[in-house]
Amino acid sequence: MSVAFRRESDEEHLEPRFEIPVPPGPNLVTQRGLNLITARVAELEAVLPTVSELEPRKKVLRDLRYWRLRLATADLRPVPSGEKVAFGSRVTYRRGGKTNTVDIVGHDEADPAQQLVSFLAPLCRAMLGAEPGDEVEFGGGLLEITAIG
Repeated sequence: MSVAFRRESDEEHLEPRFEIPVPPGPNLVTQRGLNLITARVAELEAVLPTVSELEPRKKVLRDLRYWRLRLATADLRPVPSGEKVAFGSRVTYRRGGKTNTVDIVGHDEADPAQQLVSFLAPLCRAMLGAEPGDEVEFGGGLLEITAIG
């Protein structure tokens, strides 16, 4: 039979639904990040029994798989000492005459608009291990670490 007469299913024209990509590297979390992940899992588990339509249910199940994996692989890191820039630090730095403060957090907790930056971000990788007063190279220039909290 000619391909022209073959009935195509409606599914063939839909965009494929992929799993939510898991960020590379370890799943380091702060206590706040662990609390956020735990709350997200609980929220999705509470919503799941109320969703009966197939497509919305698939979306909730996909999200739940992601967040359960993130919870299972979470590596809660201790609060840093504040002597050197480390995961969980609040870092104040000066660059180009401007002073900024960021918190170094895990991937799922990151929110640059709230100054929460992933430890995998180039800015954080450049600062890790630095001490107050150190200058580190970043983006073709230098930034000075002024405080660590």
